[in-house]
Amino acid sequence: MMHRLSAPLTALLLAAALSGCREQDKDALVAKAMQHRAQGELRAATIEFKNVLQAHPDDGETRFLLAQTYNETGEALTAEKEIRRAINLGYTADAALAELAKALLLQGEYQKALDQTAKAVKPGPTLQCIRADALRALGKADEAKPIYEAVLQQQPNFPAALLGLGRLAQTAGDPATAGKYVSQARQADPRNTDALLFMADLQRSQKQYDEAMATLDQILKIAPEHRSAHIEKAYILIPQAKFAAAQAELDAATASGPSGMLVLYTQALLDFTQGKDAAALDSLQKVLRAAPEHAPSMLMAGIVNMNMGALSQAEYYLRSYLRTNPGNLYARKLLASALLKAGQSPDAMAVLEPVLNTAGQDPEILALAGETFMQTRDFNKAGELFSKAASIAPDKSGLRTALGLSKLGKGQNEAALADLLEAARREPGNAQVGIALTTTLLSLQRHDQALAAVQELEKAQPKNPVIHNLKGMVLAARKDLPGARAAFDHTLALQPSYYPAAANLSRLEMELKDPAAAKKHLLDFLAKNKGHIDAMTAMAAIAARERNLPEATRWLEKAHADNPDAMAPGVRLVNHYLLLREPQKAAALAGALQAKNPDNPDLLDMLGKSQVAAGNLPLAVDAYKKLAIVMPRSPQVHMQVAALFLQMNNIGPAEDHLKTALAMQPDFPAAQLAQAELYVKRGSYDLALMISDQLQKAYPKASGGYQLEGDILMAKKKPLLALTEFERALAISQTGDLLIKTANALRAAGKPAEGAARIDQWLKQHPDDVRVQLYKGEILLADKQYKPAADHLQGVVQRYPGNVTAYNNLAWAYQQTGDSRAMAAAEQAYKLAPQHPVVIDTLGWVLVEQGQAARGLSLLQKASAAAPEARDIRFHLAQALAKTGDKAAARKELETVLSGSVPFAQAEQARALLAQVQ
Repeated sequence: MMHRLSAPLTALLLAAALSGCREQDKDALVAKAMQHRAQGELRAATIEFKNVLQAHPDDGETRFLLAQTYNETGEALTAEKEIRRAINLGYTADAALAELAKALLLQGEYQKALDQTAKAVKPGPTLQCIRADALRALGKADEAKPIYEAVLQQQPNFPAALLGLGRLAQTAGDPATAGKYVSQARQADPRNTDALLFMADLQRSQKQYDEAMATLDQILKIAPEHRSAHIEKAYILIPQAKFAAAQAELDAATASGPSGMLVLYTQALLDFTQGKDAAALDSLQKVLRAAPEHAPSMLMAGIVNMNMGALSQAEYYLRSYLRTNPGNLYARKLLASALLKAGQSPDAMAVLEPVLNTAGQDPEILALAGETFMQTRDFNKAGELFSKAASIAPDKSGLRTALGLSKLGKGQNEAALADLLEAARREPGNAQVGIALTTTLLSLQRHDQALAAVQELEKAQPKNPVIHNLKGMVLAARKDLPGARAAFDHTLALQPSYYPAAANLSRLEMELKDPAAAKKHLLDFLAKNKGHIDAMTAMAAIAARERNLPEATRWLEKAHADNPDAMAPGVRLVNHYLLLREPQKAAALAGALQAKNPDNPDLLDMLGKSQVAAGNLPLAVDAYKKLAIVMPRSPQVHMQVAALFLQMNNIGPAEDHLKTALAMQPDFPAAQLAQAELYVKRGSYDLALMISDQLQKAYPKASGGYQLEGDILMAKKKPLLALTEFERALAISQTGDLLIKTANALRAAGKPAEGAARIDQWLKQHPDDVRVQLYKGEILLADKQYKPAADHLQGVVQRYPGNVTAYNNLAWAYQQTGDSRAMAAAEQAYKLAPQHPVVIDTLGWVLVEQGQAARGLSLLQKASAAAPEARDIRFHLAQALAKTGDKAAARKELETVLSGSVPFAQAEQARALLAQVQ
């Protein structure tokens, strides 16, 4: 009789059998993977190790072997992840720490490699050498060398120690000794790929390119999938401008698996060398997202952003690089250059000051310092520095050119030209010198001499498009328009992608009042250079000049859509939306741009401005708080945060940020004004008047001090005295805001008709002043002239269909006159600014009054939560609660509304309602 096994017992036996099979499979797969590794088939080895881990995810040893393989392929981030998992699973051999340190070294995390291996109990020779490698990379050669030597005492001819000493010799400028160490390492281990890599590096540094390529080919014979060999070959090919061959090597490096950090960095270098800045930046951002401290990528990102005109981003990356590499003079020069390009000469000097004494004989440092004084128009000091630089490097015509330009700034035109002519004489074919000379002659309106100078350049460099474009500019200045056109056309024939020539042709036609011809030049250029940002931006500018805003919008949107990763077209489009009074679109796009570039200060500022325009003050505060983290030393940013908190009537945080701003910059007028505003809110008028007096004395030709005194006098209920101060301010600065203050003072002094007349007169002269247009509507509403207010605001929304305030106030005017259009206007305002508490309040109240109490109550609760100190909103909420029968909640809101010492305009109505709900 056959007996059936019970189901649990069958499963148990089956599991045991499968487990035994799996153990055998595991051993076979690991052995197969190791065989692939020995043959240099690293991708195949990776697949086999992954197959093992799929069945045995907690196998620490296999994870260690996989991490080793990833390190060999240059995939350092993945290697780090796997080795950490191995260590967490209990794989605690010194070899694990060695692989972790190696992965960190590949990422440029040298100090982290030292810190995380410091507690190794008995570090073996491999870990000791890797720690020495980290010290060497940090510039601590004196600490690294004894470690290598100690390892060699324990294990003579240990390759990693020999190579470490070889690299120290190379750094010290002794390639012969370095070569001896490499030979010794190769004798110890002929198949050691690290030794061959270093040997190739030595050959490359001595410009033995063919020999270096042959050495790298030896590595690929030993390990066909050795990524570093392909990367090193690309490094050799890039400086020789063999770009296609370099790309082929990088393609080979990625053929065996996903692009690692080093492949991405080298791809960025290749793209950068070819002038493909956007593509280079894309690769660098991928590296920095994965390894934010990768110093070479930070440095190159700084350079690429400078090339693309993204100066704030360039500053961010270069400062980040210098934090970990403060002694790198090249990076310091780049940062100073970026700051100078951004017009931040004091910051540039702060960057240069630490090295002016130690590197005072470096002509480039002196020239950069001279440029900082040029920007501050201290031409005497600039001239001294340029003169010193030129004396150190008399053959550098660029320095003599800079010296000439500094003299030009001092008004010493003839002396300046003498220096420029001398520079051109020394290097007659130098384009930089010749261009500086020609543009200087142009600026002095010496057109004949400018033409002669550019013709000399043309003889020396007949195929240089920059020179032919400059020739066109000279001919245009001489009113030789046919000659100018011919020069610009010739420029484009030489280089069809040279946009300045197309721009100049277009500009010529615009000066001749022929926009159709101007557009044709740009469209012809775009046909050959699809997606060109500057050309599409110029098309938008022409459309704007023709008052064709939809066409301008179309071109700007196309520029952004065709170049979604480029920042500039997106920024222009945000600004355009703000100009069109479409803040929601601006805020949405600014948010998307900022999400891609989270630490970009310009985008954070733009996001903040867009959110303010959209009425989303809490979101604006969030943006500027992030900006304060990115730019912690900026008093302007803290001032902006304070101003927003003041708008939200959130006094405590406002005061904190004001104190920070004034601590950084005590003579900061905007912060002083805001501080005075806080004093006024507290009734400390004398302290506020002290600030207004300081500002008037410090800035007698500015309106701010007088405006502040007027505000203080208004707070003290002295409108006629305030009117005098506002009129003094208005005489200095003709602005709508000051006019509004003047009108308010007249109203408070019992002269509303005169105030209204001044407003009407202003609007006749400035019909596009939307702030004053809105003020007129607000005054009509305040005077309960609801029908005239509605009529006026209808005109405002027709002119500015994206204006939230206009729709909100129109809804209020309609509601007061019983006009059914109130709901549509309130809904439109809510659509434009769904987070703004005043807008939410208006829609909620209209809904309550038109019988939709449930939805209205929900919105009023949302509005009150967003602006808890706004008593008019709380009063509307109390009314809605009373209407829906919740007397207890209505009573609580009314008691809050009526509490406090500050008068409430609707207090009488609130008390009446409170009596009803008792």
